[in-house]
Parts: sequence; structure tokens; C-alpha cells
Amino acid sequence: MFVFSVKADRKKLLWVVCGAVILAVLIVVLAASRGRAVQTAAGYQLQARDNAQRRAFLAQFGWEVSEEPTEICEVIIPDTFDSVYQQYNELQRSQEFDLMRYQGRRVKRWTYEVKNYPDYEGTVVANLLICNDTVIGGDIASNALNGFMQGFRRNSEPIRLPPESVPSAESGAVSAAESAAAPASSDAAALSSG
Repeated sequence: MFVFSVKADRKKLLWVVCGAVILAVLIVVLAASRGRAVQTAAGYQLQARDNAQRRAFLAQFGWEVSEEPTEICEVIIPDTFDSVYQQYNELQRSQEFDLMRYQGRRVKRWTYEVKNYPDYEGTVVANLLICNDTVIGGDIASNALNGFMQGFRRNSEPIRLPPESVPSAESGAVSAAESAAAPASSDAAALSSG
């Protein structure tokens, strides 16, 4: 039988115990924060891990949307914002988002048809920009070429995009809402079906 004896220095032992306690506290805090919902300052839940969470995000603002998304695609937030993207980001900033934090990153855009937009006969969609299962921006917009775009809040002031950002009907290009979420110029953004 072997017997080891170690002379323990009390200071070293105290440091080891303190380090273990700090590590245990950090693990508990990180585990608890992973389960907690991400919120804006206004208290809106931003989690968008699945279809139910994405629809619940929109329901916070009173929007009734289609059961399933009408489109899912990848969007690259451009490294530099042209005038259209700057205007779109101002809309985002008005609702506590800022796409400048995501410049150059690839995100997903989930589009749902809005069923209860008041006093409008055309098609209205909700676009959610999502990164790491969290809503980072988006809009409520009409699909008409001369349509509107607004923030998620029902009383948001609609914006109109500059005429040069709205593609002609014969070009077969993206809608006005898609133009703002992903400008058509190759250096500004790229879309691909996802």
C-alpha cells in the first residue's frame, strides 16, 4: 500500500476553493441566462428559435399572421449602408434594433403574411430578420411596388422608400420590402433561397 502525504499550504488551498466557488457560480449564471428570454428595453420577447416563437413575437404587437412563413431566405447585411439601407436602419433604430451591429453578417429573413392589417386591401407581410435564434430587426410592409413599410408597432409611422430603390414590375426584381431588407446592388447585399 502506498501512502502519499502532501503538505498543504493554506493560502494555496484557499485560492483553489475560491476559484472552484467562482467557477461554480459562473456555470450556474450562464446556464440560467441561456434559458431566459431575450428582451428589448420595452420588454418585448425576441426569441425566434421556432415557428411558434416567431409568430408569438409578432403577436406581441397585435399582428395575426399566416400559420407558416411564406418565404425564408438568407440575407447578407452589407458592410457599408447605401441610402436605402441607412433609411431602413433608421426604421430599425426607431424600434430598438440596429443593423449596424450586424454589418457583413449573414442572417435569415422569415416572411409571414399579415392577416389583420387595418384599412388596407392589398397583401401585407411581416419580415423578421433573425440571427442566432433572436429577432434583430424587421418590418411590416405591403407587397405593392408603391407600397409602405413600417415598424412592428401598430402605430408606427410608415416610410416610403426612395423611388430608385423600388424596382419596376417588368424587371421581375424583389419587392419594395425586400429592397430595403436586401438592396439589389451586388456590393450591398446578396440573397439566396434558404
